[in-house]
Amino acid sequence: MKVSLFNLYATWYQSISNQLISIHILTLVTPLEGSYFDNGETGYECYTPNVLNLGISPSILINNVAQRFKDNGGTILEQSPLKGIVISDSLGAALDLGEDVEPITTRLVLDCMGNASPISRQQRYGRKPDGVCAVVGSCAGGYDKESNLLGDIIYTNSEIQDKGENGQLQYFWEAFPVGIGRNGNEPGTSDVKTTYMFTYMDAEEGRPSLETLMDDYWDQLPIYQPSITDVEKDLDVKRVLFAYFPTYTDSPLKPQWSRLLAVGDASGIQSPLSFGGFGALTRHLERISNAISEALENDLLHKKDLGQINAYTPNLSAAWMFQKAMSVRLGQKVDPKFVNRLLATNFDVMDNMGMSTMMPFLQDVVKIDGLVGSLARSFVADPSFMPQIVAHVGIPTLVEWLGHVSMIATYNILHVAATPILKPFVDKMDNPKEKFLWRRRFDAWKFGSGNDYIFDEQE
Repeated sequence: MKVSLFNLYATWYQSISNQLISIHILTLVTPLEGSYFDNGETGYECYTPNVLNLGISPSILINNVAQRFKDNGGTILEQSPLKGIVISDSLGAALDLGEDVEPITTRLVLDCMGNASPISRQQRYGRKPDGVCAVVGSCAGGYDKESNLLGDIIYTNSEIQDKGENGQLQYFWEAFPVGIGRNGNEPGTSDVKTTYMFTYMDAEEGRPSLETLMDDYWDQLPIYQPSITDVEKDLDVKRVLFAYFPTYTDSPLKPQWSRLLAVGDASGIQSPLSFGGFGALTRHLERISNAISEALENDLLHKKDLGQINAYTPNLSAAWMFQKAMSVRLGQKVDPKFVNRLLATNFDVMDNMGMSTMMPFLQDVVKIDGLVGSLARSFVADPSFMPQIVAHVGIPTLVEWLGHVSMIATYNILHVAATPILKPFVDKMDNPKEKFLWRRRFDAWKFGSGNDYIFDEQE
């Protein structure tokens, strides 16, 4: 019997028909035309149709998922925090939910507790994250309704900020209209907007606090959103967000114990560029669900078997280069325009290459053709900038990245050439363990090369 990991069902609301999400790099006045150098090193602006143009109600999502889970025989225990897990390789696992609840026994435990999972933290032995995305923001009313039509994915309106002993930071902005399309609300009728300010950094102790970033957010919000002049008087704040999102290079996280598998953010499957793995999790749902079903059916629950589900994916590892390029190490000093110049050049190139290149990148899917093509064109567009990039990220990081890129190319060849030949033989294998391992290799080649992403020409 096939066991589904998640059966997500949600009511989605389209915010705006064919809504555009804009990308602005150091743009103070829009619309902006021309490349980074054409407009006096001001920035670059492009529009990406059908990207992040759908909103979701968390309460509706959770209620529907919970009901579907119950309808399929599941049991939900609320107000029952997990105290601990006892695992026997041969017998199973037992979950301690406290003195008032009977222990739950199971064959397999899935850790879905996100990047703050105490299980993942225990496995990492308190290891310091290799990178951090710090995010602050709010959902508030009071914005101009008529201009509350478009969202921003990446918007910068300043150069790299020098925070003194706390190091240098490049601030990025995101914004999304709220309530448009829901209950018949038309564009231009909602004054509610969600805005985020985020930055990438290392996890050194001297970095600024979230309080500092929050102060900068309120100070710079009127510059980013000119319809607001006084945040205290003009905004009706509904929610405030502030968080650090840690990322680790040794991801996805290999299981350290049998019968226990981390999924989603707990496994570190999200890109170091994305501060939240819902998109990464849904992208991998079918792969993980099928793998777990096969593992349960054939009792392949040893940590070595489960480790094949959280296999090495070179395109995820290659994304670390981008995170390094958009952050400044503590104590490092760079040209204040460095990040804006880097992003403006690359988005200009990808925009000219078309949506088949842009869309995978914006959805955290690194593919060899788009990667090599955009890099080659970026070098031609701005050859004098390449030495600065190498000096910024460092030779060791560059060498490691080139290794991951070569593996993306290798996985791409294996998926395209080897999988179609080997799959019929694997499907006929009598040994369930060998069949399981080969199917996980096929999955790794497919997802590790980005071939799970199918571009729709109509998008």
